[in-house]
Amino acid sequence: MKPLAIVIPLWISMGIANADTLQEAVDATVKTNPDVLAATHERQAVSKEVDQARAGYYPTLDLAVGTGWEMTDNPSTRGSGRGEVHLNRDEASLNMRQMLFDGLETKNEVARQEARTNSRSFGVYSSAENTALDAVLAYHNVLRQQKLVELAQTNLEAHERTHDQIMLRAERGVGRKADMEQSLGRLALAEANLKAEQANLRDAETAYIRVVGMSPESLSLPDSPISQIPQSQDEAIAMALENHPTLRLASYDVESAKAQHATAKAPFYPDLHLEVGTRADHDIDGIEGKDKDITAMLRLRYNLFNGGRDTARREETASLINQAAEIRNNTHRQVEESVRLSWNAWQTLKSQKPAREQHVQSSEKARDAYQQQFSLGQRTLLDLLDSENEVFRARTALVNTQYDELYAMYRILNSMGVLLQSLEVELPEAAATIASNE
Repeated sequence: MKPLAIVIPLWISMGIANADTLQEAVDATVKTNPDVLAATHERQAVSKEVDQARAGYYPTLDLAVGTGWEMTDNPSTRGSGRGEVHLNRDEASLNMRQMLFDGLETKNEVARQEARTNSRSFGVYSSAENTALDAVLAYHNVLRQQKLVELAQTNLEAHERTHDQIMLRAERGVGRKADMEQSLGRLALAEANLKAEQANLRDAETAYIRVVGMSPESLSLPDSPISQIPQSQDEAIAMALENHPTLRLASYDVESAKAQHATAKAPFYPDLHLEVGTRADHDIDGIEGKDKDITAMLRLRYNLFNGGRDTARREETASLINQAAEIRNNTHRQVEESVRLSWNAWQTLKSQKPAREQHVQSSEKARDAYQQQFSLGQRTLLDLLDSENEVFRARTALVNTQYDELYAMYRILNSMGVLLQSLEVELPEAAATIASNE
């Protein structure tokens, strides 16, 4: 077993080693993420319950053999003067039983299990969609943090240049000690900011490994999915209500509950079976010799009273239908809410971006002007350092807004249930529903 345990991780690692694009990362996530695989195994397990239910259509064949000892004391043995008779008893029987009518229990149970399987299929779909969104977020966060590290590095270099200017002024005897201390303090802050962003990058890489299952090596900024976003919020909601896997899952749960209710009606009908059997015994019931028979019988069984259990079961399953329907109705609201929240977030970020860009441009122009004025003695060191920090904050805010806006668009696609489709990533095979054979 050990060689297999070694080979499988190596094979998986080789298969996703070049997942540099967002599409490749999401594809690798859907294929290897434990949450998706767990949902897949659950779906496969439930699908076998369909086969179990269909077994009710087929005959059962039972073979029984036995050998041992028996003591018989009955009127026949006593009448023959033998009293207690001790014999070595041998038994053999073969019985076939075919259901002809069971109150439609088998038919409705098959329908229930098919609905449960399809519900789990959409569970796989939903898990794949949500895990893909996690992968998108992890992918973008790594890129975001890499950019923020670059900005922090640029900010540190700018403070180092300013500090060098202050040192040069001090060497010429025109600098002040307070300027030196202030410059050192701001330089230390810039170094701390860089270290903080580097730590955030390591955290983002760790989250990426957890979700995607591999290290981020050479990620590239994906194209904006703006072309796949609907023209209006109402259009997005309509598509979500038609496609969202969680809503489809809930609908199949309602079908399953209805089929379960129909199954609960079966005990109110008689059972009719064809039973064919043969028996070959030896030394039975105190009579020495062979004892054989063959039977072919139609047997009807009808329960007339069982304390009201079946009626209570019908009432229970009726309530379960209502419960499933209300869960579906709540899911409907949640899906619509998710689209609205995602859409609102996107619109807010989209409206903020021009102001963020203007903030960066104005901050950079002000910083450049302050540097010239500082050289001429028209600005204090505090003015210069503050302008540099303002540029850093403005650039950081713009980067965060850009990546938040990009992620918000992917959130909209996820809330519509079409994220994987938009990325051209195939769903797991277990996400496919099964057609009813009834």
